[in-house]
Amino acid sequence: MKEECIICKAALEYLGSDESMECALCHKKEMSKSRCVKGHYVCNDCHTSGMDAMIGLCLEETSKDPVAAIEKMMGQPFCHMHGPEHHVMVGSALLTAYKNAGGDIDLGQALAEMMGRGKSVPGGACGFWGACGAGISAGMFISIISKSTPLAAGPFALSHLMVSKALGEIGAVGGPRCCKRDSYLSILAAVDFVKEHFGIEMEKPRVVCSHSAKNNQCIGNRCPFRREDGMGHAKLQ
Repeated sequence: MKEECIICKAALEYLGSDESMECALCHKKEMSKSRCVKGHYVCNDCHTSGMDAMIGLCLEETSKDPVAAIEKMMGQPFCHMHGPEHHVMVGSALLTAYKNAGGDIDLGQALAEMMGRGKSVPGGACGFWGACGAGISAGMFISIISKSTPLAAGPFALSHLMVSKALGEIGAVGGPRCCKRDSYLSILAAVDFVKEHFGIEMEKPRVVCSHSAKNNQCIGNRCPFRREDGMGHAKLQ
């Protein structure tokens, strides 16, 4: 099992309130609730270093399957088992599959917008905001394709309904967090939502997790994406 800290592999700890932290990589100081048990802190920018490569991956992707798209991103060096990169990846995978399924968007422009919006959601939002960044990312996707603004009527409603549906799926499974599980749940919810409200049919595959061996908090048989042979998951918690 791989641990959490990308500096020393030690487990993470979450604090009750924000404290001033210095990033172990770029030495930027900022407030945060998380660090590893040995005191290392890595800021969101350093944690997601190299993520700009995601746009090129998406522009080259031809599949209508957003899970296939995000799995390619998950295999890149910028993606860790958990982290705020997923807050961009979910929406980017959906934008890519939506475009390939016939959605009328400028994909390059949409991906750049998704990058800016998704990176504004910090790591740990799932536990501290009560709103997982993967679910929020699905809402950002709907906001982008519907051209929503705070003054919009229908698009405003659709974006909130999408986040509500995604977070409902995530909450129904429960914690502890798993960025891979929550990404899959958000994407699958979005596929159904887009078919119903936009008439665009992306592919909806059967998802089987291949990442559980890297997750110390895997929920095992409670995970809807567990392998049928029972291998590769931690014991049920």
